[in-house]
Amino acid sequence: MTLESLQKMEIDPVLAERLDAFVGRFGRLQDNLGDKLLPQLLDAMAEKTGAVIENLDRAEKLGWIESADVWLEVRKLRNQMVHEYIEDMNILISALKAGHAFVPVLIATAQRFAAQIEKLTP
Repeated sequence: MTLESLQKMEIDPVLAERLDAFVGRFGRLQDNLGDKLLPQLLDAMAEKTGAVIENLDRAEKLGWIESADVWLEVRKLRNQMVHEYIEDMNILISALKAGHAFVPVLIATAQRFAAQIEKLTP
């Protein structure tokens, strides 16, 4: 992703749609895993739930996420892509590149959560 390719978005509806789809899916996956599923999973395990950082720290200790700090970085990135990309194309390019690099983190987290849910299901 370069500034030149991103500028083509104005004349390339397919690129614009792909960009919007990536940003939306990345944001929803991160939000659904970290802010919605994680507290429910902790609750199902009779673990104490709390603020996001507390839940992330507990998830890290349980081995469900690699690092609470990395997860917070992914969360910040989601916010950049969703809220700031219209104003500064350079921020968007950087965020898209970082987001692409974090896709394996999200997938691995989803797989770990799914494995834990399977353990809870009789």
